[in-house]
Amino acid sequence: MNIAEFSIRKNIITWTLTVVLLGLGYLSYQNLGRLEDPEFVIKDAVVITPYPGASPEEVEKEVTEKIEKAVQELGQLRRIESYSSRGLSTVKVSIQDRFDKTTLPQVWDEMRRKIYDAQEQLPPGAGPSIINDDFGDVYGVYFALTGDGYSYAELKKVAELLKRELLTVVDVKKVVFFGEQTEAIYVEMSREKMAALGITRQEIFKTLQAKNLPADAGKIKIGSEYVPVFPTGTIQSTGDFEELFIASRGGKLIYLKDVADIRRGYVDPPRTILRYNGKPAIGIAISTVQGGNAVTMGNAVKTRIQELMPQIPMGMELGVIAMQSDAVTKAVNGLST
Repeated sequence: MNIAEFSIRKNIITWTLTVVLLGLGYLSYQNLGRLEDPEFVIKDAVVITPYPGASPEEVEKEVTEKIEKAVQELGQLRRIESYSSRGLSTVKVSIQDRFDKTTLPQVWDEMRRKIYDAQEQLPPGAGPSIINDDFGDVYGVYFALTGDGYSYAELKKVAELLKRELLTVVDVKKVVFFGEQTEAIYVEMSREKMAALGITRQEIFKTLQAKNLPADAGKIKIGSEYVPVFPTGTIQSTGDFEELFIASRGGKLIYLKDVADIRRGYVDPPRTILRYNGKPAIGIAISTVQGGNAVTMGNAVKTRIQELMPQIPMGMELGVIAMQSDAVTKAVNGLST
């Protein structure tokens, strides 16, 4: 049969099929993905449980095996792998392929319940377990917050403001930081002073562990009502640390400042460091909701950032690292106060 001759003779059928195919093609085109990075579902999770001071063998027997047994109760489980190192247990969980993006969240919730139930079986000092099952997020917007003369703590405060406001923007799913530095209080004990005053490390540890913990101080009855009592003396600054009472020796009161130097700083060495144009910075990454439009999200972020610029302190800048949407690049790039 000659196809060309048949098409001419049966032109009604030919035109009908042509219109139908054009319509189906148009509908398929409208449903094509528009994300630079397509959505995909990762069916793996990682359970990390710290056990400070334990050897790999102790971690394996006392922590890893208990977490594995809890996860193995999942009927959706496909595979489980575990790694035990000094002071740390890592368990990787893989779920069966038949579970998709709509059913997988329920699987992760069930896994979490089983792991949380297993926390009671862990030895003292171990845990709590940290569960990460969110590997599929694609961060299409990255920018860096810098500021001459500002500390990491001051940058973090402004970054938290931006995060709180950007989470309300259309199609924004998550806002995370990277390159941030964790603040810490360092207590550097002097062995010479401790030996001279007869103070042990255990006494200092007990004092630090018992301080600044919330406690129920009871209630006072006034008339027909009970008024709760809130104890004072919470630590508000490094100066309060210096005035912590340690012990009494020979009638002399010994404070923490008598046997140690206290200073405020950041965790050293830092886990990650971010620099933008040679300046210390905090990175801010934004991901799009599932099924969302990156361009729509970019335009909304652009508008919100322009509204927030007056609230950013003088001297701080937002610099673009990477963008999925040109609209956001044009809005953020070069903006400063």
